[in-house]
Amino acid sequence: MSLYAFNRREDDDLAKAETELMFSIDKTYDLYHYLMLLIVEMADIATDKIEQARRKNVPSPEDLDPNCKFIDNALIAQLKANSSFNKYISKTKLSWVNYPHIPRLLYNNLASWEPYRQYMKAEDKSYQSDRKLVISLVTEFFPNSEDLLNCLEEQSIYWNDDMEYVVVMVEKTLKKFKSDSGEKTEFMPLFKNDEDKEFVRILFRKTILNTKECSELIDRNTTNWEVERIALMDILVMQLAVTEVLEFPEIPVKVTLNEYIEIAKYYCTSKSSTFVNGILDNIVKEIREKGLFKKYGRGLVGEKNNPV
Repeated sequence: MSLYAFNRREDDDLAKAETELMFSIDKTYDLYHYLMLLIVEMADIATDKIEQARRKNVPSPEDLDPNCKFIDNALIAQLKANSSFNKYISKTKLSWVNYPHIPRLLYNNLASWEPYRQYMKAEDKSYQSDRKLVISLVTEFFPNSEDLLNCLEEQSIYWNDDMEYVVVMVEKTLKKFKSDSGEKTEFMPLFKNDEDKEFVRILFRKTILNTKECSELIDRNTTNWEVERIALMDILVMQLAVTEVLEFPEIPVKVTLNEYIEIAKYYCTSKSSTFVNGILDNIVKEIREKGLFKKYGRGLVGEKNNPV
């Protein structure tokens, strides 16, 4: 999407486009923590409602003896106490304070959500059931809330396509928590390492700088189609794939092709993945025959010159 945005720019400012790319990645990491914070906010709302009910002038037996299973959820308690989580929230000032209706609305909707109802009435009070409920909130309940999705879209244009990916990140993180996890349980890092971060920069920059060469490769290997007639997103996906093949010798060609065929399914038309697959196969054959790339290490997997 950053590459698409650059192609729509009028100033061709690569440095600015790269800064915006890295900013969008930072925003994705914000969303990762923001969804965690939403869980905590919902539990706090539940606590407040229970306390308010207890303070009624004429409280009912249910008000005096409420079901506290949700507010006592062990995994939510761990999130509240987690040092990495609290440090990030404090540093970035992430908060639902400007959108208080969302956690309140979601909590109110929980009452009619069957997994929550089953959780609340079950006698099982194990850590496993607590974790299962919280993971279900993130993977099933949140993605199905139009109110939440619209709110996120309103807050950041960078979050339009991030929800599905971030939900997977949150799920993986929550699965790392154990009953004896303390406040030091680590959250996923923004980048695995410096090399991972540099990969993003190089791929983006090189794809832009090599636009002419990639376009020529695509043009030569496109039967009955001129580059100008191919959908822009299809072209960008192929340019990224070709750049990765040429610039990252440690990545196997097959891995690159599989990744970008999947990306084409997500960002392009329904027929794009087949089209992109065919063109990339032809391009790889050409650059392999011309010796335009050399693979080493893991990148040799599947290559004819692999001695293994």
